[in-house]
Amino acid sequence: MGRPAVRQVIRHARVFDSAAAVFRDDCSVVIEDDRIVHVTAEPLQVDDVARSIDAGGRAVLPGLIDAHVHVVATSHDLAASALAPASLVAAESGQLMSAMLRRGFTTVRDAAGADRGLREAVARGLFEGPRLFIAGQPISQTGGHADMRPQGVRQPMFCACAGLGIAGAIADGVGEVRRAVREQVRQGVDQIKIMAGGGVSSPNDPIDGTQFSMEELRAAVEEAEAANRYALAHAYSPRAVTRAVQAGVRSIEHGNLIDEATARVMKTHGTYFVPTLATYAALADEGERLGWSPAMLEKLKYVADRGLEAVRIAYAEGVPVVFGTDLLGHMHARQNSEFTLRAPAVAPLALLQSATFTAARLMGQERHIGVLAPGALADLLIVDGDPATGLDMLATPETGIRLLMQGGRVITDRLAA
Repeated sequence: MGRPAVRQVIRHARVFDSAAAVFRDDCSVVIEDDRIVHVTAEPLQVDDVARSIDAGGRAVLPGLIDAHVHVVATSHDLAASALAPASLVAAESGQLMSAMLRRGFTTVRDAAGADRGLREAVARGLFEGPRLFIAGQPISQTGGHADMRPQGVRQPMFCACAGLGIAGAIADGVGEVRRAVREQVRQGVDQIKIMAGGGVSSPNDPIDGTQFSMEELRAAVEEAEAANRYALAHAYSPRAVTRAVQAGVRSIEHGNLIDEATARVMKTHGTYFVPTLATYAALADEGERLGWSPAMLEKLKYVADRGLEAVRIAYAEGVPVVFGTDLLGHMHARQNSEFTLRAPAVAPLALLQSATFTAARLMGQERHIGVLAPGALADLLIVDGDPATGLDMLATPETGIRLLMQGGRVITDRLAA
């Protein structure tokens, strides 16, 4: 006979129904081991309870999901990180992930850099951190956003042999693109990252340019889908976004320059939108001090000024919008500022839904994460305040989050404080 389930009960909870974006008052949540088994407002008798938690009428939320992070971006200097020993990067990533978890993020989608070793380390409890969904190396054309070689360098100078670092898998032509995607699948990734347009942090490519031919983009998407994965695309301009959407990518990352026509194309194709406002705000404050070139700072200002309007456009056109941050190095500490930055364009519960149910649905995980429902993993937050009127408690998690649970395990408990 197996051991009996460890049963926990949360009572007097104001539960967030993330699929409907509404609250259910005075509910009980029953947890057995790492899963939720009941969520009900009906009187409930539960026997053999190992832990009983009184939420005291507070809001109970699903664990947060950040759908665009780089857990190996332990420095703002991505080139230096790519050349650092993998063992050092892994150790630094462990600290970074622990901080993410304690900010309320029980799951993250790594948008390039992390490998299956980090994912397994978290799953085994060797590292404390969010549940990881990984993309491995991003697929980039020569001179594309993940080709980090400075001008004047002709030969390869970065190796992601150990699987860590955001240096791209450089591929030119349909055959090379197929091979690059297949290699990421072989390495056990959960999703494929494609660089479909220029970027801010790369030295050589225009921000409003396009990258890869349509044939190459379609080949990448086709190979991802053949392996039951999906593709996400880095893109900013209407032209780059539209091409990636027409090629079949599941989500657009950043997308600061989209217009109404582009958003309508995204809506028609069912494409998700993952803005990342926090990284532009952070870099606007610190980019010059960190030694970014004038050309990079000019690109940064161009996209930063348009980010919030892109969020407004997407919501107005009915595009599903997902929470993401894309921060680097010490700037990861600003992760929860994304809630504040989006607030002028998004109602609080829609914003909360973007960091729970919509993010989970993008990842094909809506039965397991991002929801408080029977069968889902017991990832949850108990918070102060009323999320329906504002998300200040998530913007300041060190005081706003009173209890944090991941997979049935209590990480933080300040309920008695």
